Amino acid sequence: MSLLRALLAIFFPPLAVIDKGCGSFLIVLVLTAAGVVPGIIAALIILNKTEK
Repeated sequence: MSLLRALLAIFFPPLAVIDKGCGSFLIVLVLTAAGVVPGIIAALIILNKTEK
């Protein structure tokens, strides 16, 4: 995870995970709509996962 992605995840979480797939984007979008903090946490978790 790059610094730019981390900052993007803090300021606009759905945009940070848009290339991770539609499911991840929708989950983060719903969590951000419910509250900013859950959206940020979900985005950081998704971005921190290692690619297989």
